[in-house]
Amino acid sequence: MANRGEGRGPRGDGGLTTGNNMARAATAEAVGTFLLVLVGTAVATAATLGKNTAGPAYDSLAIALSFGLVLVAIVAALGQVSGAHVNPAVTIGLAVTGKFPWRYVPAYIVAQIVGAIVAALAVWVAYGQAAYDKAHLGTPTPAHGASDLQVVLVEALIAFLLVFTVMAVATDKRTPAGVAPLSIGFALAAGVLLGGPVSGGAGNPARALGPEIVSGTYTAVALYIIGPLLGGVIAAVLYARVVGAASAPQTPITDQENKEDQRDANGRSGGAGGNATERSDGAGGNATERSDGAGGEKATRGGTTPTVDGRGDRGDAAGRATFTARDE
Repeated sequence: MANRGEGRGPRGDGGLTTGNNMARAATAEAVGTFLLVLVGTAVATAATLGKNTAGPAYDSLAIALSFGLVLVAIVAALGQVSGAHVNPAVTIGLAVTGKFPWRYVPAYIVAQIVGAIVAALAVWVAYGQAAYDKAHLGTPTPAHGASDLQVVLVEALIAFLLVFTVMAVATDKRTPAGVAPLSIGFALAAGVLLGGPVSGGAGNPARALGPEIVSGTYTAVALYIIGPLLGGVIAAVLYARVVGAASAPQTPITDQENKEDQRDANGRSGGAGGNATERSDGAGGNATERSDGAGGEKATRGGTTPTVDGRGDRGDAAGRATFTARDE
């Protein structure tokens, strides 16, 4: 992820000015939101129209998985470029907690909505007029009998789950590297499963507005904006101010455990010392043999017969260097 530990935001490096980087990062957000809304609403549209691939038509599980799986790919592909927010609730939540610069927020939100609109147009072209007339291009609508409060609550919960996960895996330095794409994708899939039966499971103002604008189906627009933004801000503040400030408790170490650790350390140290002593003795013995052999050859060539002093049996330096010569 980009700038892990400082928020999911644009890097702005490589010599780019703020304006140039903002435009490029916003373009990445438009592309990412396009892909998210395209895949998710295409599957939702196919399910509504009863279209299938090689078996029964798509169901609610397929819709949730489609949003989650494509978000895994988007975060992995664009996280290092723009942060891969692809959701105004994520962008505003990060900005409120200081994890994202406010000056980028308008450009990001406009780009996300534009990407969602283009995705809705693509679904219309791909699935034909029936997608527009019957499925409303995957526009989320409240379930029959669901109150406004229920819709707002469920939309807020979806965004809360998503943004809380983003804060934990993309802004906390303690989180292992590489877990963000899967974690964030699974969070969205779980959120869509949670909210689908009540609100259609958007949790993303851009995802709702794109199909609504293109299809002209303005059903409870405010609910799909207020709910996710509220849930996203609460999640971001909760993690940044409370949960993220905590650390995992450590079990106190007992005196017995300290003694066992010390014994283990001493054992390892003693073993290493013994090995070093053995290697030193072996080297000394080899050196003694080589020195004695060399001394014998030298004395013989000089017409004398060497007799090693008794100290030579000890194998120490003095013994190796001490010998007498006797005329033949």
